[in-house]
Amino acid sequence: MAKPEFHKKKLSNGLTVLFEKRRLPVVASSVSVKWGSEYEDMQFKGVSHFIEHLVFKGTKKRNTKQISEEVEKRGGILNAFTSEETTSFWNKLPSKYLGIGIDIASDLVSNPLFEEEALERERSVILEEIKMYNDNPRLYVLNKIKELLYEKPFGMFGAGTIDTMSKMSRQDVLQAYSNYSTNNMILTVVGKGNFEEICELGMKIFPKTEKDIKVESPVMRNFELIEKRKGIEQANLVFGYHAPTLQDKSRYAAEILDAILTEGMSSRLFQEIREKRGLAYAIKGVLEQDKNYGYEMIYVGTVKEKVKEIRELISKEIKKMQKLERKDFQEAKEQLIGLKDVGSENSEEVMMNLVAEENAGNAEEYYKYEDRINSVKLVDVKELSKLKGHSFIALVPE
Repeated sequence: MAKPEFHKKKLSNGLTVLFEKRRLPVVASSVSVKWGSEYEDMQFKGVSHFIEHLVFKGTKKRNTKQISEEVEKRGGILNAFTSEETTSFWNKLPSKYLGIGIDIASDLVSNPLFEEEALERERSVILEEIKMYNDNPRLYVLNKIKELLYEKPFGMFGAGTIDTMSKMSRQDVLQAYSNYSTNNMILTVVGKGNFEEICELGMKIFPKTEKDIKVESPVMRNFELIEKRKGIEQANLVFGYHAPTLQDKSRYAAEILDAILTEGMSSRLFQEIREKRGLAYAIKGVLEQDKNYGYEMIYVGTVKEKVKEIRELISKEIKKMQKLERKDFQEAKEQLIGLKDVGSENSEEVMMNLVAEENAGNAEEYYKYEDRINSVKLVDVKELSKLKGHSFIALVPE
């Protein structure tokens, strides 16, 4: 597969520009800020996610309706997300509207109004979002496992709590928003366009601002919790353990371990738990990695009486990885490289991966994926499977 045409430049206003050129007349663009949930103190947990919501409620140039209309009426899509280490505002449009897409993303990060009335309305929305996550057994345990793997505030839910969101003031929002400076921003474009023109737009649209941001590394721990809940029929459990960060050279070995254990219907845990024993319908693995943290989550939905058995099966399969055979190891490499190639068709996915790699050190690492996976040794995966501990949660019917 031919290497895509990629360009990167740090502009004099501090903005980093990433661009992957494509021929199809469609373009995905985003403005990402190196500021997310990881940077929040305990009493302000959820403020990054709050900002992500609030910027869509009006800017100095556009009201709420205009923000969405300018993209959607041209056939595009508009969205945003908050992660632990970045907050990103993105859109996808026909390539002839690239300038509009960049201008809207810039407007969102540079000119939000944070009007008090809109703030109170959106506070209510997020409080309902938190309740939704808490009420949904699967989402609840997937969020709760992070709390068992890390001390607060990192271990807390990224949207915050009922308490933190109820107390969040406009001044708190403005204080957090002060980190939205150009030296902490990445403009990413994947699609048909001209790199020099994109850089010119970046210089023209983004006024230079500077802010130093520091964050302490998350404090790891291992803990387990069994909770009972009325009104549910299925037990929901998550087995979690710490994994390498995106800055760790063993990060790719962690991907191979995850693929063998949980990727698809041919994975070892799917075969062992569902196909061989019929103990569950849903089995899913999620490997979360970024610049400063990494952890694996293995989710299973089952009957209350089988929770202990499934936990033991997961532990057993992980231990069996210490005897991993080369054939299975090589097949996992091929699987991951193939999945990456298939995913590269999606311009939004590539855009988000470039942002994550740039935040971790260098966006060009994304294009070295096949070489990095192929360089992993069998012993590297075996070594990672020697878990020093794990966290566990089960939410079971009362």
